[in-house]
Amino acid sequence: MSDAAYYVPVPRPTTPTGPVDDVEIAVFRPTEHTVSTWGPHLQHGAPPSALLARAIDRHRPRPDTRLSRLTVELLGPVPLTDLEVRTHIERPGRRIELVVAELWATAPDGTDRPVARGTGWRLETIDLPQVARTSETPLPAPDHFEATAPHVFWKGGYIDTVEWRIIVPFGAPGLSSAWVRSEIALVEGETPSGLDRLMSVADVANGVGSKLDPREYTFLNTELTVHLFRAPEFREQDWVGIAAEMSVGPDGVGMTAGLLYDETGALGRIAQNVQVRSR
Repeated sequence: MSDAAYYVPVPRPTTPTGPVDDVEIAVFRPTEHTVSTWGPHLQHGAPPSALLARAIDRHRPRPDTRLSRLTVELLGPVPLTDLEVRTHIERPGRRIELVVAELWATAPDGTDRPVARGTGWRLETIDLPQVARTSETPLPAPDHFEATAPHVFWKGGYIDTVEWRIIVPFGAPGLSSAWVRSEIALVEGETPSGLDRLMSVADVANGVGSKLDPREYTFLNTELTVHLFRAPEFREQDWVGIAAEMSVGPDGVGMTAGLLYDETGALGRIAQNVQVRSR
C-alpha cells in the first residue's frame, strides 16, 4: 500500500493498457486512504470522483478545449478492490465534446459491473479576457485560520488525508465554508494537476454544508455535478475553498449546493443529491 497516494497503477498483462476499440483502459488499486466515513469496506466518494475526472481530462486532450462540467454518478458502493477505468469520447465535436469514463469492479460472485460513471463536457476555448467576471464573494485567505478537525466523529481513511481550515463552522445558519487540501497524490508517482487537486476534495462539500449531527444521521450523496466557469489554478500545497449548504425535505431526500474556490477566487459550483437516514 502507498503512503502517498489514493491509488496505485496496476499493470494489465493480458490486455495492454491503452485504446481498445476507441475505449482507453487502465487499472488502479485503491489504498487505505480511500476508505469512507460511512463504512470500512467502501471508498469515500472523493477519490473515485477524482479518478474519473482524471481519466476524462487526460483522454485525448486538446489544447483548445477545457472541461466545463463534470457529473459523477455513484452506481453503488465503490469497493476497496482493483478498479478498471474505461474512457471514451461519446459525442465528438470541434467545439463541444462529451467524454465518458466508468469505474468497473469485480463483484464477490466474479461478475464485473460498473460502480461509478463520470461524464465531462469539454468546450472549445478562445482568448476573451474582457468578458471575465464573477459575482461570488471571495473567501478570506486560508492563512487567517488555524488547522481544525471537521468533526470528532469523522476520522480515519480518507478524512485523515485532508487538512482543514474552517471559516464558518459546519451547522451554522446559511453557508458554511472551509479551506481544504489533500496531503497526498491522487495516483502514485504523479504530480496532481489542478483538476486532480480540486476533485480530490470537492465531494466533501456534502459535509461542509450539512446541518445534521453525523452521530445521529447519515447523509450519503449519490452523485455530484461540478460546473467550472474558470480553469482551476492550483500549485503544490494550495488550498481548495468550499462554501456549501444542505437542504433536506421531510422525506429524507435532500441536496447540497455550494461554491468552489482556488486562492485566486471562485471558479465553479457543485451540487450533490443526498439521502438522509437516522442511525
